[in-house]
Amino acid sequence: MKCENCTKKECIKKTKIDDHQSISVDTLNFYSEHEEKSEFHKLADAKIFLSDCLASDTCVTAEEGIRVFQQNQKEFFRILNLNKKCDSSHHKVLAVSICPQSLPYFAAKFNLSITDASKRLCGFLKSLGVHYVFDSAIAADFSILESQKEFVYRYRQQNQKEHSLPMFASACPGWIRYAERVLGNPVTPHICTAKSPQQIMGSLVKDYFARQQNLSPAKIFHIIVAPCYDKKLEALREDFYTASYNSHDVDCVLTSGEIIQIMEQKKELVKEAAVDNLFGEIKEGDIVQDGRTRSDGYLEHIFKYAAKELFDMDIKEITYKALKNKDFQEISLEKNGEIVLRFAAAYGFRNIQNMVLKLKKGKFPYHFVEVLACPGGCLNGKGQTQTEDGKPDKALLRRMEEVYAEIPVQLPETNTHVQRLYQEWLDGIDSPKVLEALHTTYSAAEPPTDNVDIKW
Repeated sequence: MKCENCTKKECIKKTKIDDHQSISVDTLNFYSEHEEKSEFHKLADAKIFLSDCLASDTCVTAEEGIRVFQQNQKEFFRILNLNKKCDSSHHKVLAVSICPQSLPYFAAKFNLSITDASKRLCGFLKSLGVHYVFDSAIAADFSILESQKEFVYRYRQQNQKEHSLPMFASACPGWIRYAERVLGNPVTPHICTAKSPQQIMGSLVKDYFARQQNLSPAKIFHIIVAPCYDKKLEALREDFYTASYNSHDVDCVLTSGEIIQIMEQKKELVKEAAVDNLFGEIKEGDIVQDGRTRSDGYLEHIFKYAAKELFDMDIKEITYKALKNKDFQEISLEKNGEIVLRFAAAYGFRNIQNMVLKLKKGKFPYHFVEVLACPGGCLNGKGQTQTEDGKPDKALLRRMEEVYAEIPVQLPETNTHVQRLYQEWLDGIDSPKVLEALHTTYSAAEPPTDNVDIKW
C-alpha cells in the first residue's frame, strides 16, 4: 500500500495498515540488560509513536530510526540517574524547553489556567532533577520576526531572483522532511530559511545560556517538550550539530503525551515552580502568546508586516476565506483595485499535495503559504491529541483551543527580551551572527537506501 502522504511510487509500506493506525515501536534495547535499576526505571518502558509518512521506509534511514527511538523517556531517565551518582564530573545540567502549543494540552489535562498548568509542570520536572525549565515562546518570536524580514526581501527581489516567491513556512519538521526527501528541487528553494522555534531555542540554550552560565554546550542536556513526534527527527539534522562541542542543539524531544505518562505513573504531589528566565535573573510572570489566533501564526504576522512595509497599510483584522476545507484557507490584500498580497494556510498532507500540484503546473496564486503537516495545526499534534486507539481526542482538542485563545497577547515586535537578545547575543538585528544563529538552508535529499525496517 502506497503511503497517502507520498508522491513517490517507490514509497511502499511493508504491510497494509489502517488509515488511523500510527506506527508503534518499542523502545530499543540498546541499553544493557544488566543496566542498574533506578527509581525511574519502571517509568521508562513506554512506546514511541511515529506519525504519517515520515516513518515510512523511504523517508527515514536505519541510523535515523535508531537515533529517533533513543529520544525517549529512558534516555531522559538515564541522564537523571547519571546525576545521582557521586562522580560529579559526568553530571549534566538538564534544561527543558516547553513549546507554546504544548502548554494548552497540560492546561486542558489538569483543568487549570495556562499559567497554573505551567507552574505545575515546571514543579514536576524540577522534582525529577531538571535544573531549568524554559518557555520557548521567545524562540517562536525570533522565528516569526526573521520570517517577516525574509518575506519582504523575497517580495522585493521577485523580478530579479528565481524562486523568490512563493515562500513557504519552515517551522513544521513534518513538512520540511516531506519537502526535502520527496518533493525536492521544485519546492525546497521556496522554503523560508528561518530556523524553526525548536532549533532557535536550541541555539539559545546551547550558545547564549551556556555562556551566561559559563558552561560548555556539551555539559547541557537540552530536552524539548513538543506536540508532535516529528520534532524528534528535526533534532537530528546535521545543521543543528556543533562538532567542536560534540553537541546537538537539542539532545532529546519528548512529546506532551510522553510527559503526561511520566506524571501519571509518578503520582506524587509536587511544589509548583515558575518558569525560568534565560537571563538568569527574575522569574518570568504569566505566560503570554504572540498574538497568534491560529496554531502557528506565521501567516498573520507576515501578512500584517508585509502590508505595512511594502504598501504602508495597517491591518488590524484578518478575514479568512475557506477553500476546499477548513484546513485550506486564504487571505488577500487589495490596493487600488488590485490584489497585491495573497496568502494561504495549508494544513495536512492532502492540502499540501494540492498546493504542490498547483506550483508544479505554474498556476500558483499565493505569495506565502503557512504549511503544517498536521490537520488542524500544531495543537493537533499526534503527540498530545491522539488516544491509545490511534484516534484524535476531539473534546480535548476543543478545550485546548479554548485555552490557547485565552492566553494574553504579546506581539513579537514588542518583546523586550527578544530585542535585548538581538543586541547581547547577536550583536544587532542585521549582524552576521543573526544568519548563523537564526537561519539554515533546505535542499533536496536523496531518499535513503538503508531503510529502517519498521513493524507497522
